Order: sequence, then C-alpha cells, then structure tokens
Amino acid sequence: MKSLAAGQGEDFLAMREAFRVGDAARVAFYAKHLQNHVLAPYAEYYQLRLYLETIDIGTIREFLARRQESLVADKLRGDWLRILGRKQQWALFAEEYPKLSNKDEGLICYSLQQRLAAGDRETPNEARLLWFTERDMADSCTPVFNILVTTGRISTEDIWSRIRLALEAGNASVALHVSRYLPANQTLNAQKLKEAAKDPQRYLEKYQNDFRSRHDREIAMFALSQLLRSGINQAYARWHKIRKQFSEYDQSYFMSSLAYRAALKQDSRALGWFLEAANSKQAYPLTEAKLTWKARIALREGKWDLVLQCIDSMSAAMQQADVWRYWKARALKTKGELAAANEILAPLSHEHSYYGQMAKEELGVMLSVPAANYQSSLDEIRTMQQVPGIQRALTLYQLNLRVEANREWVWTMRKFSDAQLLAAAEVAYRHGLYDRAINTAIQTVSQHNFNLRYLAPYRDQMREVLRYHELDEAFVYGLIRQESRFIADIKSSAGAMGLMQLMPATAKWVAEKLGMQNFHNHLVTDINTNLRLGVYYLKHVLTLFDNQPLLAAAAYNAGPGRAKQWRDDIRPLEGAIYAETIPFNETRDYVKVVLNNSIYYANNFGHPHKLTLTQRLGTVSPKQ
Repeated sequence: MKSLAAGQGEDFLAMREAFRVGDAARVAFYAKHLQNHVLAPYAEYYQLRLYLETIDIGTIREFLARRQESLVADKLRGDWLRILGRKQQWALFAEEYPKLSNKDEGLICYSLQQRLAAGDRETPNEARLLWFTERDMADSCTPVFNILVTTGRISTEDIWSRIRLALEAGNASVALHVSRYLPANQTLNAQKLKEAAKDPQRYLEKYQNDFRSRHDREIAMFALSQLLRSGINQAYARWHKIRKQFSEYDQSYFMSSLAYRAALKQDSRALGWFLEAANSKQAYPLTEAKLTWKARIALREGKWDLVLQCIDSMSAAMQQADVWRYWKARALKTKGELAAANEILAPLSHEHSYYGQMAKEELGVMLSVPAANYQSSLDEIRTMQQVPGIQRALTLYQLNLRVEANREWVWTMRKFSDAQLLAAAEVAYRHGLYDRAINTAIQTVSQHNFNLRYLAPYRDQMREVLRYHELDEAFVYGLIRQESRFIADIKSSAGAMGLMQLMPATAKWVAEKLGMQNFHNHLVTDINTNLRLGVYYLKHVLTLFDNQPLLAAAAYNAGPGRAKQWRDDIRPLEGAIYAETIPFNETRDYVKVVLNNSIYYANNFGHPHKLTLTQRLGTVSPKQ
C-alpha cells in the first residue's frame, strides 16, 4: 500500500484532536482535505457525532446506509442508540438496536428498559441475571433493577447476595449503593464500613460482641475478607473468637473464603478447610473462582476423586473449557475408566492448543500439523489489500494509532472465511505487522498456516545470540511470541519494553553484567540490544532452575523468588500440575502458552530432537 499523501496524515491527526476537544469548526476544516481519503468515513463520523443530538434522522440513516458494514457506522449507530435510550424513544430504539454489532453493557440495559416498557415477559428473567455481580453497573441498568426490586423479581436475599459479592471483592462503595434497596433499618452503616476497610483487625476487636444484626455481620465478614488478604492466620484466629455469632451457612461461607485464600498461597491446610466448608449442614455454594481453586488444590494433593467431584460440580460452560475436559480425563484414567477418558481426549486432541497437545500425548500421539500449510495466492493477497477496512487499518497503523487500527482490523475480519483470514494474515506479515498476522492466522477453523501462526522474524539477529548462550531457539521464540508478538517497540502498562519485554531494572542489571557502556533505557527497544539483554536474562533464570523451561518461564514472567515459592514443600510435582496451580492468572496462562509455542516452533524449524510438551514441563523438585 502507498504511503499517505503529504500532509494528509497530519490533517487526520489534527482532525482527530479537534474532535476530541469538541471543536466542530476545525473538524469541518480538516474533513474537506480528506474527502477522497481512505479515512474519509472517520471524517464523516466525527462531524456527525458532534451534532448527533440535533441532526435529523434522515441524515443519520443516509450515513448508516452508505457506510453499512463499516466500523464507524456501527459506532455511530451505538452512539445514536445511547441518545435514543436516554430520551426513551423506544420505537426508534427497537428498530435500530437489532442492527448493532458491538453491544456494550449500557446499551444492553437500555434494550432491557425498552423491552420492559413493551411488556416482554422474558425480559425480567434475563435482566435478573445481570444483578449478581460484584461490580458497579452502567447507569442505564439502574431503572431495570428498580423495576425488578419493586415487582419482587429481586428479593431481599438477592440484595444481600450481591452485597456479599461486592464486599468479598473489596468493592465497599458498590455494596453501600446496593444496600439502599433494603429497608431503611437494614442498610449498611457507611461509617462502620469505612472503619472495616481502613483497619479490619481493629474493627473486629472493637465490635467483636456486637454482630447481632444482618448488616453488622456482613460488615464483619467484609473485615475478615480484608484480613484474609494480608494474612490467613490472623483472620483465622480472629474468626474463632466471633464465629458463634454466625449461622452455619455463614460459617461455611467463611471457611470457603479461608480455604480459597489458603489455596492461592498453596497452604497445605487449604483442602481441609474446603472440606470443612462443604461438610456443613448448610453449605454455602462455592463461587466459580473458589470451585476452580478447590479443584486445583485437589490436583496438587493428588486427590483425583475430589478433582472429579469438583469438575462435575461446575457449570456446563465451565466443564466444556479445555482445561477441565483435560483434567477430567486424567482423573478418569486414575480410576481405570480408560474408555471414558479417551472419549474426552480424542476430540480434545484435535484442538491446536496447550490442552489439545497434552491430550495428544496422553493418547500417545506426537504433534500433528497439516503436511502443507495453506498458502494464499498472489491474487488473494492483492484482493485482500483492496478491502476498504484493511486499507483503513493499514493507514491507521502508519499513523501509529495502534488501538484504532486494531479495532478496524478486528472488525473487518469478523466474517472472513479461513482463506480470507490467511490472506489477511499474509498482508499483515508483508507490512511488518507480526502481531496482526499471528492473531489473524490463529482464528482459522479448518485451513491453517502454521508458519503464519508461529512467525519467526529476526532469525539472523537471533542466531548469534542463541549460539553464544547455547539456548533452545524454539523455546526463546515461544517466549517472545507470547511476550510481544514481535512488536519491537512495544511498552507494557507496567513499563516492560521491547521484544522480550524487559523491565527497566532488569535491563539495567543485565547491561551492567555485560559491561555495556553508556546504556540508557531507550536502547531497550532496539532489536539487537533487546535480544542481547533478554536472552542473557533468560539464560540466567534457566541456569537458576537447572535448565527447566517451565520454571524458567515462570521466573521470567513473575520473578525467580515466586517460581521457587510455588514448588511443593516436600514432594516432586508433575510439571503440568505445577503449571496448573500457579496462583497468578497471567503467569499460569503464560507458562502454558510459552511451552506449547515452543513445540510448534521446534516443528517449524525442523529440529531433529524434538521434546514433547510433557517432557518440556518435566517434574518440579520440592523446595527442600
């Protein structure tokens, strides 16, 4: 694709800024310069959006019809629907809402308002499902909830359930707001809630004999949950002093919360506490998070019957997740139910994922990919280059508007066939947009290109560094693919930089070890410098952990101290179980993806001695 015409890029950026500050005159001025430009739809959108409250319906619909199937048309329709919902113009809203693709929470609640006004009988049941959340909801949801409370569709117990969800998550302001739905004499005391949040230990000492009312008991539970975050022993000791003031149902709730926090710390007492909570005469139902951690701690303890019981207690949707299909099959195998296990593993093994590969190996099958990758023709690639959404995305990437470009790209891909996705991935690759190429290629269902899924740019720069440190090329590429998707100048919200996402302190430490003169942080995004620093650090953590890729990946992501801490106290752990019980969500997913990536890279590179995923996971020795 040709570069932007002189000045047009600057005009678009100036127009975008004018729109941001609401300067309609400047938007109109720059829009004239972009009438025939690939980004002209954005210029039209900016102009219409500034007057959307007042322009006539015909003008809006003309734009929506002319720009139909474009991202900006969907965006304008969403903006218009928000205005229609706020003004309760329900007839127009009902006509336009089904045409919208990107529906956010606010618009969903406006739709529920419209359907309630129309007397739709299914709406109350659908709306009620939105109630049970720990977070604040869009303002448009409030009228919906008001109706449900008034008509008794949301009961007093439902209100308390949401209060507890909010308090358990530490969202005291949400709990306080929700409590306004209760009778005046039952609402939460704002001052006590503030005290409990500020110093939970002191609060529990101060009011330890005064938990007679429901609202005071809920605040006490909140204080205990806050205390659990800082130390489970302290909370457990305090609980024993006040537990008799609580019902068996609430006692079960606290024990499950205690067990959950202990499981996250991999405390050996966690499983016993989970079982104590479950054995209560009035057992409190486990949340999704608690149930998954009960299953994980049972895995860690080798209690396969309990693993199976936990999975069978999960919702249908959770049970269909690849993680729980795999572990259910493993649990069934320990019981000698091989036919039932293989019935799960066989279809799972056809999925190109971490658990798909683990399923293959359980069945005794090595990595299998198509003998020939689907290769897009030149005509397919040229045709894809001419797709308006692709052109808009490429232009936005040129302007370094990565967020907007990604949105345009994803929108354009949403209805593509496998062949179209792979042609788009090839276009992205040829423009150096490696992240887009990978993220597009992995969406295919039946036709695949694993060279695009597992791109390997910068191999010339990489070879010399890898040879010096004697590192596995497939492992390093697997890590970089997960860290940065090969975006050389990327910077994370935490401050990590470049291909190998080095934190400033780590980069400085390595630079000193290497004796690099005049090192500055801005050098970290230089490809050669980043590879040199990152590979040295990766070699360092591999050496710390006896060349175990699993522990090195965990250490690279979360730090060596944590990787050591997550080992068992006395027993060796199967690598897959170590990975599954990492308490940090990001790191748990990270190590699985990195090691699975390395399997595919080894295959693509034609490495002669390819390790299985199980071999790469290995066995993790105990702390002692």
